Amino acid sequence: MARPCPNINAGSMADISFLLLIFFLVTTTMDVNQGINRLLPPLMDDPTAKPPKINRRNVLVVLVNSTDQMLVNNKFMEIGDLRQEAVIFFTNPMDDPNLPEKESITQKMADSRGDAAKYDKWKQTYEVLGEDYKVSKGVISLQNDRGTSYKMYIQVQDELARAITEVRNELCMRLWGVKFTSLKEETDLARIEAIQAVIPAAISEAEPKNIGGQQ
Repeated sequence: MARPCPNINAGSMADISFLLLIFFLVTTTMDVNQGINRLLPPLMDDPTAKPPKINRRNVLVVLVNSTDQMLVNNKFMEIGDLRQEAVIFFTNPMDDPNLPEKESITQKMADSRGDAAKYDKWKQTYEVLGEDYKVSKGVISLQNDRGTSYKMYIQVQDELARAITEVRNELCMRLWGVKFTSLKEETDLARIEAIQAVIPAAISEAEPKNIGGQQ
């Protein structure tokens, strides 16, 4: 006669499973989608107030349609040429009247005397840079079609980001002999903030819509 099979004591299995679950939760890393860093404009104090007039020369319009074709100020352009176009737009080295206006730091200080925070910011920037740097009023207006591929959208963002980094690196090298990308927040925070003040990431993104593309 066969012996009866003894029952397995499963009372501790729940505890073991619980401990394994905690172990994997503690040791497992998860990818976090941080998105693209962009500084949003502040809310208007008066929503009914009319927006200020913007000089046309101060805006570089970049449009990407549903077939990933790019128009820069109504001219077709290849993605490989966008970075240099943006660098010239932000720096306007020859003071071209068709490119953005510039405003000196001391003028910005004078314009912000009624706002202590802004005045202190530009005063500190002037002291850190050690010169009356002329700040570009240029803004890049970026707009893509709803059919624009994600790959093309990222390429455009990357080229514009590289242009801003290039301009910042050049100014840092001229002033201190070091690239902006080499500055550390722990030791160079004042320099970082000064460079970001005079060369901001001036990119405005509009809501996607149909730009000569599919409905």
